[in-house]
Amino acid sequence: MVELRFSSKAIPTTLLLLCFFLFHNAEARNRHYKWNVKYEYRSPDCFKKLVITINGNTPGPTIQAQEGDTVVVQVNNTLLTENLSIHWHGIRQIGTPWFDGTEGVTQCPILPGDTFVYRFVVDRVSYHVNSLSSWFLKSDLVESLMLQPGTYLYHAHYGMQREAGLYGLIRVAARDPEPFTYDFDRSIILNDWYHKSTYEQAAGLSSIPFQWVGEPESLLIHGKGRFNCSQSPSLKTDVCDMSKCSPFVQTVIPGKTYRLRIGSLTALSALSFQIEGHNMTVVEADGHYVEPFVVKNLFIYSGETYSVLVKTDQDPSRNYWITSNVVSRNRTTPAGLGIFNYYPNHPKRSPPTVPPSPPAWDDVEPRLAQSLAIKARQGYIQKPPTTSDRVIVLLNTQNNISEYRHWSVNNVSFTLPHTPYLIALKENITNAFDPTPPSDGHEFANYDIFNVSPNANATSSNGIYRLKFNTTVDLILQNANTMNKNNSETHPWHLHGHDFWVLGYGKGKFDANNDTKKYNLENPIMKNTVPVHPFGWTALRFRSDNPGVWAFHCHIESHFYMGMGVVFEEGIERVGKLPSSIMGCGQTKSFHRP
Repeated sequence: MVELRFSSKAIPTTLLLLCFFLFHNAEARNRHYKWNVKYEYRSPDCFKKLVITINGNTPGPTIQAQEGDTVVVQVNNTLLTENLSIHWHGIRQIGTPWFDGTEGVTQCPILPGDTFVYRFVVDRVSYHVNSLSSWFLKSDLVESLMLQPGTYLYHAHYGMQREAGLYGLIRVAARDPEPFTYDFDRSIILNDWYHKSTYEQAAGLSSIPFQWVGEPESLLIHGKGRFNCSQSPSLKTDVCDMSKCSPFVQTVIPGKTYRLRIGSLTALSALSFQIEGHNMTVVEADGHYVEPFVVKNLFIYSGETYSVLVKTDQDPSRNYWITSNVVSRNRTTPAGLGIFNYYPNHPKRSPPTVPPSPPAWDDVEPRLAQSLAIKARQGYIQKPPTTSDRVIVLLNTQNNISEYRHWSVNNVSFTLPHTPYLIALKENITNAFDPTPPSDGHEFANYDIFNVSPNANATSSNGIYRLKFNTTVDLILQNANTMNKNNSETHPWHLHGHDFWVLGYGKGKFDANNDTKKYNLENPIMKNTVPVHPFGWTALRFRSDNPGVWAFHCHIESHFYMGMGVVFEEGIERVGKLPSSIMGCGQTKSFHRP
């Protein structure tokens, strides 16, 4: 991490920034990738189906860069009949909000047969500004500028394409020594896997009567799983063939320390991850260093990334199980299994034991305990502002609107406009979306979160929150009962374009008079994705200091599809000239697009 502190009274800010970036960029590189995205038949869990691949693979290639590098990805959409967009999950896109990759929010989709180039810098910049200047976010006073390496993700952000296989990992290496050491660096992406296509699932979600997607058939560990074909005798061998798949294998050398970068891009499931007989020391979360703590089960939610250190200090004459299991939902999906292969044992040699037992699926306490244990590492603490300028309560509700089932926030189900917000606002296109902003949610004081509510006032809208630029905003995420009795779900919420401070978690209904007194203002972790536990609340704080338009939504595919999200606009007048490549849909059809 590089940290600069300076005062505008010493020398002009622009000159300081220019000197810094000239020095920093002298070491930076351009990282070029050329991707062909297409549908291909694959059998990741033995069941043959169409999946979306990048250059023939799912997961897609890992993007590897160093802080300060520029990543250039040329995406060729060869899906033939389907649009496309790709989100760079955890990359703040400072100065390039149009490359966030969120269809309907920051860009028009990439049409079949078209090529689109994403270009962005993988600096993770945290700064506090009084106002922004014309050269670098128009800053008149920069007090702190910090560059943060870490582990991030990318995935499709059009419809429900992510769960069709279009996803991968981004690894940003540090230029300076990190506060922990290891011998080898490895990556694992966890996923759940459905046999039905995303089209079949979306059709059911949009039907009367409502047809839920159900539980996934398999859990994948870095794209590999094993569905028991014998459980479905009607499946022909050309559709489900146990010889067409194999478990994930991580080969390790005894006596070493491994950094495992673990990311989750599940469509639905919260997961428990463990390596039989091995402790894991958590050292990084969503690109921020964590005060180390040890776990046997790592609970991970869709959109999160962690780095854990694992010592290969067990009996080297055998292999060990790697497992992932569903938590927070009544577990019907079999465990995902992999092999922690101690070299020179054969990688296909099964461990001599049965896979370890998972934690109880409905036990919230250990999951809440892990959430509370994640604190910023000493020496890397970025303290939040002590107070906020605005508090927005986001109540997660489930509703029926005109007989269709929806997920909603404050009883408003979110819909995307045909003209992306970023273009509409920057180009002054009127009537592109509902100008009425959503509620700040403070009327939720009278809402009973523990019982099924009829929510007769539920509606849908594409209105957005307009945030005053460079202010401090608190978000209170509150879970409630669904439309099923005694049921509240875990929701992982992801914020585009920002990291936020996680101020606290709690059980039951948020109490603004008392729970705010329990906020952690000393060493809160900064993240971009965070869970809200059943019948509980999570409190976040962030600065509206990144000009653009940014989505904030539940990272469960079906929930966002059903309306569980909001959008924030901030500093739109400070956004630079938009590239014409992001235009061509809605009211931008007449705009030039090469």
